[in-house]
Amino acid sequence: MHEAASHVQRPRVKGRSLFIGERKFFVRGVTYGPFPPDENGDHLPPPARVEADFRQMRGCGVNTIRIYWLPPAWLLDLALAHGIWVMVGIPWPQHICFLDQWEVKEDIRGTVRDAVRSTRCHPAVFCWLIGNEIPSHVVRWHGARKMERFLKSLYGIVKREDPEALCSYANYPSTEYLRLKFLDFLCFNVYLHQEEAFRPYLKRLQNVAEELPLVLSEFGMDSMRHGEEAVAELYDWQLRTAFELGVSGTVVFAWTDEWFTGGQLIQDWAFGVVDAARKPKKALESLARVYNSPLPMLPAEPPLISVVVCAYNAQPTMEACLASFLRVAYPRFEVIVVDDGSRDQTGAIADRHAGLRPDIFRVIHQPNRGLSVARNVGLEAASGEITTYTDSDCYVDPDWLTYMAWAFTDERFAAVGGPNLPPPEDNRIAACVAVSPGAPTHVLLTDDIAEHIPGCNMAFRTEILKSVGGFDATYRAAGDDVDACWRIMDQGHIIGFSAAMYVWHHRRNTIKAYLNQQKGYGRAEALLTPKHPERFNTLGNSRWGGRIYGDISGRTLTMRPVIYHGVFGTGLFQTLYEPPASLAAHLPLSFEWITLAAALVVLGPALPWLALAGSAMLAASLAWSVNRAAFAKLPPAYDDWLARFIIVLLTLSQPVLRGWTRYTTLMSLAGTYARSGRGAAAPAQAGVAPELRGMPEVSVLRKLRDLPDQLIHFLSFHRFFWNNRGVERETLLDMLMATLQGLNCRPRIDTGFAASGKPPWDMEVRPGLWSKVQMRLTVENHGGDKRFVRLAGSVLPTGPALAVLALGLLLMAWAMSRELTVAAWGLQAALAAFTLWVVRDSIRGARLVSFVVQHMNLRAGTPAPGPDGA
Repeated sequence: MHEAASHVQRPRVKGRSLFIGERKFFVRGVTYGPFPPDENGDHLPPPARVEADFRQMRGCGVNTIRIYWLPPAWLLDLALAHGIWVMVGIPWPQHICFLDQWEVKEDIRGTVRDAVRSTRCHPAVFCWLIGNEIPSHVVRWHGARKMERFLKSLYGIVKREDPEALCSYANYPSTEYLRLKFLDFLCFNVYLHQEEAFRPYLKRLQNVAEELPLVLSEFGMDSMRHGEEAVAELYDWQLRTAFELGVSGTVVFAWTDEWFTGGQLIQDWAFGVVDAARKPKKALESLARVYNSPLPMLPAEPPLISVVVCAYNAQPTMEACLASFLRVAYPRFEVIVVDDGSRDQTGAIADRHAGLRPDIFRVIHQPNRGLSVARNVGLEAASGEITTYTDSDCYVDPDWLTYMAWAFTDERFAAVGGPNLPPPEDNRIAACVAVSPGAPTHVLLTDDIAEHIPGCNMAFRTEILKSVGGFDATYRAAGDDVDACWRIMDQGHIIGFSAAMYVWHHRRNTIKAYLNQQKGYGRAEALLTPKHPERFNTLGNSRWGGRIYGDISGRTLTMRPVIYHGVFGTGLFQTLYEPPASLAAHLPLSFEWITLAAALVVLGPALPWLALAGSAMLAASLAWSVNRAAFAKLPPAYDDWLARFIIVLLTLSQPVLRGWTRYTTLMSLAGTYARSGRGAAAPAQAGVAPELRGMPEVSVLRKLRDLPDQLIHFLSFHRFFWNNRGVERETLLDMLMATLQGLNCRPRIDTGFAASGKPPWDMEVRPGLWSKVQMRLTVENHGGDKRFVRLAGSVLPTGPALAVLALGLLLMAWAMSRELTVAAWGLQAALAAFTLWVVRDSIRGARLVSFVVQHMNLRAGTPAPGPDGA
């Protein structure tokens, strides 16, 4: 059947949304099954029952089902006939430490390949889910990076076999830290039953998703324990909240109370919106009210919003910008175009749109007076209680104003901003510019509070913006948005952020245009510095209290993200924290650093040592640039070595031009500011987000100090045994601690934080003065009471031991260079003795591990070879 339906357009991703053709698509989903297997092994009811279920679903607005097994062709044909999309979950053994076994990894890859091939690219398949909630202890055991690489390999298999289908992975809060930006969209299973917890977590997930659509792939409540009224109320507010905050879809768990898992039909849970006999519950009414409504829904009293578009010689993009407002779904808005003395056809294009749709567009023509003045003119002409700004080189999402109206229902916010995304149709240079430094972006203090919102996507309560005097006319081309945000904050107001209200913003499509833009930003920084001196660091860069969205300048060279696992990896919400950028992160890509390095190289003929230092500094700048280029996410069409090379060049040239312009502008204005007395304003908002308190320090020195732990795992271990008594990980951890204490070892418990890329550990003991043993433990569930216990870790020299060895080597080298033969031999003997001491302590550590494993095996295990062998 599906060959005849090959014309069916499957969903695709564009920005933070899903589309079918040119129409935005929202997943209105339910989970379906698993059911007890039939005679063919399919986990499905008979076809007649499935068809009746599909008819009932469509009547309730459901357009998608999520299944957890491979569907037979007849199910996909029925789904296609009823207009239902299928999210197919590929089952494979996720509950074991599969990355430790080569043959298991290959079996999983083969399973995924065969699963996708079996459907022959059926048009009813909306997406493939390459996994579902891999247990957090398994992810922690292998490490985040290994898991990300493996999931990426599964994603590649799916895309090779079915290129038109979308692909995702159903994550959950316990492994939120996984970076899965290679997916087509982000899926999360979230079971939070209190709105005060659900709403902020959803805002967090929107930021975790960054530029990907977000789908809630599972959520629900058991009506057997909570009652049908409570479940209906939960679905009513959860579904509304989810679409209000901009998710691309929801999948309610589940359609029916029938649920077959672990080889048996579950009788003591009832998550369905219909019961096993398909009798509707009250929850189905709540689901149908939302799913049968236009999405996203509007606030009860949508405010009038005035959109101001300031334009100067914007002919190439003006038509697309204004045309995008004709597709806006919001009912109450006006567009005020301020033509700031354009010399091309910008004004004529705006006048034509105003003539065709005077109910939407108004045009104001004025002599060229600069961006800030144009924005103030638009502010004075605005009729709405909300005044929002976008640029003439932007075009807006159809639901931009709807999500903006929802954001302003939070009375805390005096202003709200959102993301600006590079359009996929831009050229190679624009794609490179989008991931190069200096792009207009937002700075977040929390998941919904911003320190800065860019001028291409910023909205204000009209009266508040007027009360601070609007925009400062000093800033003719850039910087006015930064100044306005800081002045609003200085008066005690809060700036909000909504990840859902995005616009498409064309980046500069030539290198010359990009460099001119950065020169303009340099001039703006020079104007901002005297007015807000406390908000700039010693290099003249803005000192942000929050995190700059998309800043990857020092991701691997100066900073290492920190994962919060919780003690023993038991945290329900395990999060990846990006440390605030330090001065060291910006130093090698600063104007001052590069200028000094170049000067030292120039002095090379006279002072070779200075030339060597300058060359080292330039090498560091190049390394920072290459690092940025390596981590930049590019559209597939431009993801090649040429684009990465262009990013390196832009990254190196941007700080030079921007810094040079900043300094020259400051020098030319120094006398003016001194005479006028213009100076500092209110103190900057400083500090780090509260959830970062208690994190281990992350700096260049910390990274160097951690280097031995990564390089000198010279005595690692991995022991395992079977446990047929159903003893779980928590009990075994208690047993491990008691065993160590019985040996007069005081175990140190992990803090719950672990640097990204570094293996976490549960306990650390010191068997001697010069060595330490780090251990981590996990337990695989193989059904019933059968468990497989793994204990792994390393025996390492302590920091003082490494320091003594390094000092001894330096002293010995010094003695030999001075031909102090006796001293050199004496130091060599001392070093040999000390090395033996370290080795002795390490051997004691290895014996300690062997004793611990044997003791725990006797108490909780069943001697038998594990899947890794004897």
